[in-house]
Amino acid sequence: MTDFAAIDFETANGARTSVCSVGVVVVRGGVVVDTFYSLIQPEPNYYYYWNTRVHGLTRCDTDNAPLFPDVWAQIAPRIADLPLVAHNKAFDESCLKAVMRCYQMDYPDYTFLCTLQVSRRKLRHLRSHSLEVVAAACGYEMRNHHHALADAAACAAIARQLL
Repeated sequence: MTDFAAIDFETANGARTSVCSVGVVVVRGGVVVDTFYSLIQPEPNYYYYWNTRVHGLTRCDTDNAPLFPDVWAQIAPRIADLPLVAHNKAFDESCLKAVMRCYQMDYPDYTFLCTLQVSRRKLRHLRSHSLEVVAAACGYEMRNHHHALADAAACAAIARQLL
């Protein structure tokens, strides 16, 4: 697969609607042609300690950030007609569907592929199939894990190797 968009969301709390950042890496012809990152004011707008501990974001970071519909308006044209790829698509796809439902937006029925699932089939020897372990096995040195754009970039690198 040479044309796709890798996507990653971070959330503020336990609600899938609480996306607080998004990273997108667009790949065409096997080459990264575009990247996008944005903070998002989450809905509901509060942070769990554990979520902040994972990604480092707090309400201070996102209180003045745009709402999801404004951010998605910038993403949608970039990913039009592309399959989406995520590492653990169950999480990212559920976030996208939930936040779109929250804002009463139409979900375009994206094709979603999962690098976590494919890594479990193709890289059975790995001790873990976490994003950073799989990225390393695919020759990609990951930096800044749990930053949405860094995670999307690692997912894109995995997808280029395994999909």
